[in-house]
Amino acid sequence: MSSKRLNILVYSGALTYEQWRRNENLMLAPGDGSTVESVRHCLYTLRRLLSPNYAVIPVTGDMIIKEPWTATCAAIVFPGGADQGYCRTLNGAGNRRIRQFVENGGLYIGFCAGGYYGSKRCEFEVGNKSLEVIGDRELAFYPGVARGCAFPGFVYHSEKGARAVELESDKAFLAAGSVPNVFKSYYNGGGVFVDAPKLADKGVEVLASYSADVAVDSGEGSAAIVYCKVGKGAALLTGPHPEFVYLGKAADDWALTKPRFASANMEEKPSVPGFSDVIKALAADEKHRIDFLKAILVKLGLTVSEEQNVPSLSRLHLSSTDPSNVTNIFESLSGLIKPDESGEQMLKDENDTFHVVKPSTWKLLELAEALPTEGEPADHSGRSTETIVDYNLVVKQLLLHEDDIPDSKATPYFNHHAFFANLKHYQSQTRTRTSSFGTHLLYGEVVTSTNTMLEKNTHILRNLPQGFTATATVQVAGRGRGSNVWVSPAGQLIFSTVIRHPMAQMQTAPVVFVQYLAAMAIVRGIKTYEGNLYRDMPVKLKWPNDIYALEPGKEDTIGRENYVKIGGILVNSHYNAKEYIAVCGCGINTANAAPTTSLNQLVPHLKRKNLPPFALEKLLARILTVFDELYSTFLQTGFDGFMEELYYKDWLHMDQIVTLEAESGQRARVKGVTRDYGLLIAEELGWEDRPTGKRFELQSDANSFDFFKGLVKRKT
Repeated sequence: MSSKRLNILVYSGALTYEQWRRNENLMLAPGDGSTVESVRHCLYTLRRLLSPNYAVIPVTGDMIIKEPWTATCAAIVFPGGADQGYCRTLNGAGNRRIRQFVENGGLYIGFCAGGYYGSKRCEFEVGNKSLEVIGDRELAFYPGVARGCAFPGFVYHSEKGARAVELESDKAFLAAGSVPNVFKSYYNGGGVFVDAPKLADKGVEVLASYSADVAVDSGEGSAAIVYCKVGKGAALLTGPHPEFVYLGKAADDWALTKPRFASANMEEKPSVPGFSDVIKALAADEKHRIDFLKAILVKLGLTVSEEQNVPSLSRLHLSSTDPSNVTNIFESLSGLIKPDESGEQMLKDENDTFHVVKPSTWKLLELAEALPTEGEPADHSGRSTETIVDYNLVVKQLLLHEDDIPDSKATPYFNHHAFFANLKHYQSQTRTRTSSFGTHLLYGEVVTSTNTMLEKNTHILRNLPQGFTATATVQVAGRGRGSNVWVSPAGQLIFSTVIRHPMAQMQTAPVVFVQYLAAMAIVRGIKTYEGNLYRDMPVKLKWPNDIYALEPGKEDTIGRENYVKIGGILVNSHYNAKEYIAVCGCGINTANAAPTTSLNQLVPHLKRKNLPPFALEKLLARILTVFDELYSTFLQTGFDGFMEELYYKDWLHMDQIVTLEAESGQRARVKGVTRDYGLLIAEELGWEDRPTGKRFELQSDANSFDFFKGLVKRKT
C-alpha cells in the first residue's frame, strides 16, 4: 500500500488561511517571517503550474509542528519575508519535522528568505546594524553560507531596493532542455550561495547564477539558485524571486495597456524611482522566466501541468425538482436581502455576498458583461482583472430558477435534466416515505468551496431546508480535514449537503455518525449505480472519513494490494436548542485523470466488461438517495447491528494491527467502532500479539489513522 503525495504546503506564518485572507493588507505577519505578497505569489504561481496534480495550500507554523501532513505532502515551500521569523516559530520541533520529511523523500522549496532559512548559515547585511542578521540555521539543506544582500539598496516593506536581475542558467542544467540561457527575475533582498560550485561532492548543483557582479563576497561563482540533494529528498533554494510572475499582456503591448501583476506590491509606484522600468523588464522576459520555473519544478520531480489560468467564479444556479420551492427558499431569505445603490438585490452574509437575480429581471446582455471573461479572475466588482483575487470578496451571481430547471446552454458541464430525472427514479425505489436530499440544488461551474458557501454563511444556512445540496464542476478553495485541501479538478464529483439533525435524538442517533453514513452512501451509491452492474467496484471505507480504491495491477514490492485515496468527507456543524445543522462535504475522483485513480479508470478492470463510465449527474443522484435512506433509517434505529454490518462490509480495517502513538507505541488490533459515539475500538496485544483483554476507544477528532504505516497518531 502506498500514499500519493498530493499537497504542496506554503508556509504563511502563524495566520490561519481565514486570518491571512482577511488581513491581506498586512505586509508582514507579526513575528512569523512570511510577507503576504510573497505567500500570494507562491500560491498563485504554483497553482498555475502544478494544478490539478497537486493541491497548493497555505499552512501555519502550528500546523507544521502538530498536524499529520508529511504522508500526503509533496513539497513544503517557504516564501519571501524575514527568516528570523521562521526561526522563532519553527526552531526545534518544527525544523526537526521538516528535515526528517525531506530526508525521507520530501521536497523543500525556499524563495529568498526561504533560501536563507534553508542554508546552514545566514549572513545578511553584515556591518549594517539596523539590518544585520547573522547565525546558523537548523535545516542546513545547503551545507554552506547564504550571504546577502546580493545587491544594495534593500529596504523592508518597500520596492526601493527591488530590481529585475539577469540570471544565467548553469550549462549542465541547460542540457535538460527547454531552459533559457539567460532570463530576468524579480529581486528584493535575496542572497548568494557562497562557494556553491565547491560543494558538488555534498549534493549541491548550481542551477542559475547572477550575471552582474554581486555586492558581497560570494566565494567561487555567484550562485543565485541551487539544488541540494538531502537524503532521499531534495531542496531548491533561491536568492531572487522567479515565482513573482507578470500576468499582463505581451511586452510589445506595453504602450497600449497598463501592466497588471499578481500582487498589489507589483503595481507601478511613482514614489519609487525606476520601479516602472523593473516592471517593464520583467514583463518583457515573462516566458523565459516561466520556462525556467517549470524546469526547476521538473528537476525536483514534480509533475508540471500546462500553464493554468486561475479560473473565475461562475454564476450560481438555484433550482429544484419543484421550481416553486426556489421561490420558497428566496422568501425565507428575504430578511437578509437588501438593495444596493443601484437597486440590485444583494444577499450578504458573514463570508459571502450574492447578487440575487430572478428570471423576470434577467437582462442577459448586462449579466454577461458583469461577469468575468472565461478563464480570467474577477475582483470584488465582478469585472475582469489579472491579479490574484480574494475569491471571498467576489460578489457571486445567484440565479433563481423559479419556473424551470437550468438548460444545458446555461450549465454545459452539468445536465440538470439528467440529475433530476435520475434523482426521481432512484427516489421511487427507496423505502423512505419522504425524500429530500438533492431536491434543492445549488450548482456553479467554478466555486470557492461548496462547504464554505454553506457552512460559513450561517444566516443563510439556518434557512436552508433538509437535504439542500450544493455541487460544482471545479473548486478553487476546497476544504479538507485540518490543513488539508482535497484537489478539486473538473471530473471530480464534489458536493455538500445540509442535514438538520434533531437535538432530541442526539442520545439515540449521535450526529458524529453523519460522516460514517456519508462514507457508506458513497460506496453503496457507487456499487448500486446501475443495479448490480458495478457491485465489484473495488472501493472501501477508511476510518473515519475517507474513500479508498484498489489500483488494479499495482501491488507493492511484496505483493500486497495497493489502495489509494479517491475521496474524502468533511462535516462541520452548528447547533441551537432544537437541532444540529451539519454541512457534509464530499469529494470523489470520478472522471478526472489526476491526481490519483478515479472511478472511471477502474471500470475497464471490472469482471463485467464494456460497462459505460460513471456520469457525474447520475452518480450524485444515486449517492444522495442512498444517503437519504441511510440517514432516515439511522434516525429510527441509531447505529444498530444492521447499520454496523453495512458499515463493516466495505471497511478496510477489521483485524488490522496498528501502533497507538498516544499509548506509548502499544500494538493493538482494530476490532471496529462503538455503536454509541463511533469511537475506534482497538484491543491491546501483548506477547506474540496475543490479546491482553485491555481495550482502547479512540476519538476521530483526537487521532489520525496513518493507514499506510499502521499507525494511529495523536492529533494535537
